[in-house]
Amino acid sequence: MAIITEEEEDQQQLKQPLKETTKSPKAQKPTSSPKPSSKSSESSTSNPFTFWFYFTIGASLITLVFISLSSLSSQDPKSWFLSLPNSLRQHFAKGRNIKVQPHPNQSPIEVFSIEQGPVASENIVLVHGFGLSSYSFREVLRSLGNKGVHAVAIDLPGNGFSEKSVKVDREGTNGVLGRFWDVYSEIEEKGFFWAFDQLIETGQIPYEEIESRIAQRKVAKPIELGPQEIGKVLGQVIETLGLAPVHLVLHDSALGMTANWILENSKSVRSITLIDTSPKSLGALPLCVLKFPVLREIMFGFSFAHSWLIKSCCSRGFGALDLEAHRVLMKSKDAKAATVGMGKKFNYSFDIAEWGGSDELKGVPVKVLWSGSWSKEWSEEGNRVANALPRATFVTHSGGRWPQEDAADELAESIVQFVSSLPASVRKVEEEPIPEHIQKMFDEAEKNGHHNHHHHHHHHHHGDAGRDHHHDGHVHGHAGYMDAYGLGQGHAW
Repeated sequence: MAIITEEEEDQQQLKQPLKETTKSPKAQKPTSSPKPSSKSSESSTSNPFTFWFYFTIGASLITLVFISLSSLSSQDPKSWFLSLPNSLRQHFAKGRNIKVQPHPNQSPIEVFSIEQGPVASENIVLVHGFGLSSYSFREVLRSLGNKGVHAVAIDLPGNGFSEKSVKVDREGTNGVLGRFWDVYSEIEEKGFFWAFDQLIETGQIPYEEIESRIAQRKVAKPIELGPQEIGKVLGQVIETLGLAPVHLVLHDSALGMTANWILENSKSVRSITLIDTSPKSLGALPLCVLKFPVLREIMFGFSFAHSWLIKSCCSRGFGALDLEAHRVLMKSKDAKAATVGMGKKFNYSFDIAEWGGSDELKGVPVKVLWSGSWSKEWSEEGNRVANALPRATFVTHSGGRWPQEDAADELAESIVQFVSSLPASVRKVEEEPIPEHIQKMFDEAEKNGHHNHHHHHHHHHHGDAGRDHHHDGHVHGHAGYMDAYGLGQGHAW
């Protein structure tokens, strides 16, 4: 038995080193594995390049999508005008253009105006709100004209058919972002395929050529006017057309934009009608929709998105054709930029109670027309406005926050009742010299044998016959404005 145990012990001792030798290769594996470590180091060094590759591809795709969305609205003026619906063209054909100068050190700009009704009657001037134009008031104008009053609506600068931009010297750009913006502007102007052709032909974007070309040209800067400038525009339109004293109809944000001018020129204001005008907000159309580029392009680039926006925030009674007309007018890049600029300069600290209680307005009748069916919150806002203007007459209507679209006849009837309840306006008659450039035209016509009766009769009656002259020669026919769209051949008087 003892012999057996000794042999077993010897065998066990012999097996143990064998097991150790068989296990040793496994233990040595970590030391003999340089290849996997080299692979991991290679992958770690290649990761940054992979990240930047995908980042560049992603940024390029986002840029292409943004440029594609922008191209939906970045038409040249001629193409934009020719693409207008018939309703907008007809509206344009009925109006005229007036030169105004909001800034004394800058060139005049043209403002579109349209009028209806007999010129010898009471003068009513309608001023639209944020994101709108005179086209929105076309049915109100028609109804007012049929009721025997003279109604005038204007497109504020940057809106509708008024000028939306001015030519200024281009400021130099520096840095990577500046060069990127230069290239983006060039691609936006010439098209994506131009950039693609440049890449195929030369393998790069011609930065130097773009920079030299951009430095030599003037750029179109969107018109951005604040309440002070808007007041000047309104005053110059009234003066040029000889409308004073006027019955002002202010919609949406128009009160905040013209309140200071009204106080300074209260003698030229016969009455004031406020339509859904809240001093606490810019207007029914949300400014944030226009401020963010991608959201802006979606909301005004697609009909269904635009329809949802307008019917949710402004008016539920918009027809499909009218919605499309509004979308087309807002699709212009400069129109949206000008509207955003106007929103930035809006007087958000305007106090309607202080304004309404000022001494200048004590003799000016005020009427408030407010939507009674839009929402509970909006009705409460109307009550606050009514309490802030205790001398004003408060009346509700059945339309939305843009009631000129779904309650035009109701608005016109209420406005006419208010104006008719007041004593007739008294206008003074002035004799003015014929402007020099008009006199030259008369002289040339006389030499050619075409006698013009205006040469002998140049008494200007502000508000009556004199309105046919439009003194100072600031009123232009459509040839001058069509020239801005590349369709005309000069100015017509």
